[in-house]
Amino acid sequence: MKNPRVTYFFLLLLVIILGILSRKISVVPLFIGDLLYAVMIFIFIRIFLIEYKSFQIAVLALVTCYTIECLQLYQADWIIELRKTLFGRYVLGQGFLWSDLVAYSFGVLIAFLIEKNKKY
Repeated sequence: MKNPRVTYFFLLLLVIILGILSRKISVVPLFIGDLLYAVMIFIFIRIFLIEYKSFQIAVLALVTCYTIECLQLYQADWIIELRKTLFGRYVLGQGFLWSDLVAYSFGVLIAFLIEKNKKY
C-alpha cells in the first residue's frame, strides 16, 4: 500500500455513503447508522494519526463518539440551532440514547478487528 491515507479516505467516503443510505432505507435498523458512524470516526481519526496503534485509534474513536453523544444532553439555544442544520443533525445528532453508546462500541470494535486482521 503506497499511501494508506488515500485508501482510508476512500473507505471513509464509502462508510459515509452507507451511513446516509442506512437512514434513508426504512428496513435498515437505526442502530446500523450509529454503528457506521463509529466506524467513520475510527477511520477519520486513523487518517490523521496513521502511525498510531489500532488500539489507540479505537480508544480515541470511542471517546469521541461518547463525547458527542453526551454533548446531546447540552441544550443551549446556539447548539439547538446548530442541530437543526444538516451538518448538525448528522454530526451532533438530536438526542441522547444509551443504545447509541452500545452501537458505537460495536462499531469501533468491528473497525478495530477488521484493521487488526487486514491482509493488505
